Amino acid sequence: MAHMQLKLLILDRDGVINEDDPNYIKSPAEWIPIPGSLEAIGELTRAGWSLVVATNQSGVARGYYNVEMLNRIHAAMYKAVNEAGGHIDAVFFCPHAPEDQCTCRKPLPGMILDIVRRYNIQPAECIMVGDSLRDLECIANAGGKAILVRTGNGAKTEAAGKMPAGTLVFNDLAAVARHLLTSN
Repeated sequence: MAHMQLKLLILDRDGVINEDDPNYIKSPAEWIPIPGSLEAIGELTRAGWSLVVATNQSGVARGYYNVEMLNRIHAAMYKAVNEAGGHIDAVFFCPHAPEDQCTCRKPLPGMILDIVRRYNIQPAECIMVGDSLRDLECIANAGGKAILVRTGNGAKTEAAGKMPAGTLVFNDLAAVARHLLTSN
């Protein structure tokens, strides 16, 4: 059997898959999918893409919720994605506060480097979809390709105009899926 190239798409969570909240998503009830995002994940899954979430979750360090609650939020996300015919392989998260000086907090590339190690691929083969400059810088710092969506903080990020060279911009995750499914 011929070896197939892994098609891996890394997604930020808040502002890409679900609505962002400046006061943090602290429970499964607060996790509200962005219209079209779950269907987009379903389409990508059916087309053979592996999807991984990479998310900063400093609300853990700040005491707004614990890892058990974060797992419950992610369980709700997995269930919603599965009901839309999609699959998320894994969720990588940074539970640290900015002042903790960890290497996994975006924009540092630690989470991406962990993902590429675990999936045995090169960073240049990675694409990450995000709505904030730190998402775009994170994948650029790792050597991968950045995609900005205008949902969440994306419109503000686009307007600020400091995106890494080569960043593609789409209205939402559904538009990203259409692009990836027609260009591959």
